[in-house]
Amino acid sequence: MTWRWRFENANGGEVTDRPLPREVFPSQADAESWLGENWRDLVESGVEQVALLDEDRVEYTGLSLRPE
Repeated sequence: MTWRWRFENANGGEVTDRPLPREVFPSQADAESWLGENWRDLVESGVEQVALLDEDRVEYTGLSLRPE
């Protein structure tokens, strides 16, 4: 299993027009920990929400990076 984040705009479309980290993680916990440490930088780069993928399977999507 490999886990990765898909970076999305506010409408759920994948953000592909700028350089963003393309980390791959051995576990869901590692991926979520990384996001907890890097979400602010992603927001500054124009990412509004993320989806977590296990290989090509979507674990969850639409996770907003904006504080409520």
